[in-house]
Amino acid sequence: MASQNTKGFERIYRATGYSLAGLKAAFTNEAAFRQELALVVILAPLGFWVGNSGVERALLIGSLLLVLIVEILNSAVEAAIDRFGEEQHFLSGRAKDLGSAAVMLSLLNVGLVWGLILFF
Repeated sequence: MASQNTKGFERIYRATGYSLAGLKAAFTNEAAFRQELALVVILAPLGFWVGNSGVERALLIGSLLLVLIVEILNSAVEAAIDRFGEEQHFLSGRAKDLGSAAVMLSLLNVGLVWGLILFF
């Protein structure tokens, strides 16, 4: 962690390093993240091609990036819960289910955005 005295470019540099470490951890440890990243790699170029305006392109690609963001947050919740042990607790289960629901809604958002832009 960065010390409290870190300011300016040094703070930005360190924060970037932590962010890149998080992306590496997601890629290395989370199969769902890798699958969703593959979806982004395939669909993002298509989004640039089929979008008729900057707004459409932003919506198409932004909806894909949102899935990765939500998946990372879901993985963070799961990792924090798993840190405390493997025992079953209804609040732990609820937290994991809520994270999973958030990922599902972000994927539904992709379908909605892409469907509306491509077919209407």
